[in-house]
Amino acid sequence: MLRYLLTAIFLTFLTVSSAFAGDAKPPRTITLAGHGEVRMAPDLALVMIGVMSQGDTAGDALKTNTAAMQAVLAALKAARIEDKDIQTSNFTVQPRYDYNNSNNQPPRLIGYDVSNNVTVAVRAIDNLGAVLDQAVSAGSNQINGILFQVSKPEASMDEARKLAVEDAMRKAKVYAGAGTVVLGEILSISEGSGNQPPIPLQDMARADMAASVPIARGEQVISVDVNMVWEIK
Repeated sequence: MLRYLLTAIFLTFLTVSSAFAGDAKPPRTITLAGHGEVRMAPDLALVMIGVMSQGDTAGDALKTNTAAMQAVLAALKAARIEDKDIQTSNFTVQPRYDYNNSNNQPPRLIGYDVSNNVTVAVRAIDNLGAVLDQAVSAGSNQINGILFQVSKPEASMDEARKLAVEDAMRKAKVYAGAGTVVLGEILSISEGSGNQPPIPLQDMARADMAASVPIARGEQVISVDVNMVWEIK
């Protein structure tokens, strides 16, 4: 008998608790976004340096390209670029055709093109112009863009995060004051977009290079966006 009585009391308690839970209202909230950014000078440059060679046969073009590329790599090492900072990024051997034949003749094979490119990380960024000079002097005829980066952005990212939170909190206080409500606890913080893309520099061909290449690295913006949710009273 006692067992059945306890069971009945327990079931009654669950029913009452569920009823109260169903009557509970969700908290009123306010959601705002914050933005923070830090500007700093890049300290790393990534540049693609290479050689494009032509020949009557694939073997001729490859032989010419190999010799020129070896000279370029030697020049990079002479400029104190370490092996770990040089990586092959593209290598192609392609036939070259003459499409201007008359009488509706098919394209005529006239030779081969060989292209070999490496991506080079220049850490002594103030020497970037000199590195490009040496590569071009050694035989490089392809410099396919430069990307400036910040090698260790973690501290700047953290500072941008703090600024983003401060920005969101400032907005929340303004809205709370205008809406005559009181900010309660922070319910959630989520991070949105992060660091902006590296700064690109226009592609350059060998004919564009001068004796002393001027390089302007500018500034890189490291940014963070956050979304914050507060309970309001």
